[in-house]
Amino acid sequence: MKRIYDWDAKFSLRNYTAADLRELKGVRKLTQTTANSEEEAAAAADAGIDLIMGNAAHAEAVRRGAPNHFYTAAIPMPDHPTEKDVLDAAFLAMKQGADSVYTARGPHIVEFLAKEQIPVMCHLGLVPRRSTWNGGLRAIGKTAEEAMALWQSFKDMENAGAFSVEAEVICDRVMTEISKRTTLITSSLGSGSGGDIIYLFQNDICGEQPDSPRHARAFGNLHALHEQIRAERRASLTAFHHAATKGSYPSGPETAQIADDEFERFASLMENET
Repeated sequence: MKRIYDWDAKFSLRNYTAADLRELKGVRKLTQTTANSEEEAAAAADAGIDLIMGNAAHAEAVRRGAPNHFYTAAIPMPDHPTEKDVLDAAFLAMKQGADSVYTARGPHIVEFLAKEQIPVMCHLGLVPRRSTWNGGLRAIGKTAEEAMALWQSFKDMENAGAFSVEAEVICDRVMTEISKRTTLITSSLGSGSGGDIIYLFQNDICGEQPDSPRHARAFGNLHALHEQIRAERRASLTAFHHAATKGSYPSGPETAQIADDEFERFASLMENET
C-alpha cells in the first residue's frame, strides 16, 4: 500500500497511485470494473480487482466500500455541460476520495482539468453517446483510415494532458498497436487484450441482465437470482394476502396475550367505565 494525502488533505492508503500505473504500463495487466455502491465497491475489492470506476455521484459510497483502491470518478456528460460544471464536479469527486476523474468530453475539457493536475481518464473508440457519428454502435478502427484517425485522437488526448483512456470496442490489433505507442494508460473495454487494463462493467461480469453486449462475458448469473427474488417476493405477498383475508394470520403464536385474570379485571373496568 502507498501512503498519500487525498484532495481533502486526509492521510490515506492506496493500492496504486497514478505514478504506479504509469510505471506498470506495458509491464503487467491490471483489471478494472465499475462500482456505484458501497457493496459493489467492497465486492470488487474483496475479489482482488485492481481498479474501480463509477459515477462521481456515488463517490462517498464507493470510497466507503473500497477505502484503499485507486478509484476513477466519472463525470456524466449531459449533467455537466459547462466548464465550470465539470470543474466543480471534478473537485468535489477528488475531495470525496477519487484518485482520478473520467470525462467523455473533448481535448479542451481534458486540458482544462489536467491544468489543475487532476489525473484525467478520457474516452476514445466507441463513445456510445456519440454513436450517431459512427453510424450506430459498432467497433472502431475497421479500416486503415479510421484506425489512423483514431490514433490521431489518442495523440490529441495525450497533448491535452490525459493520464489514461477508456478504449471502448476498438479492433483488437489496432488497440494493441496503439497501446504500444501511446503514453496513455489504456483501459480496454471490449478492445481485446492489448490494453494495459482489462475493463468490464460489474453488471456484465455478474450477469445481472439476460443479455450482455457482444464484447462482454458473464462470469455469474445474478439475473437468475434477481428473477428468483422477484418471484419469491410476489409469492410471499400473495400468501400473506390470502392468509390475512381468510383469518389464518395472525395466529396465536403471532399475537401478544394477556393473562386471564388481568383480562377479566380489564373487562370489569371497561364495564364500569361505560
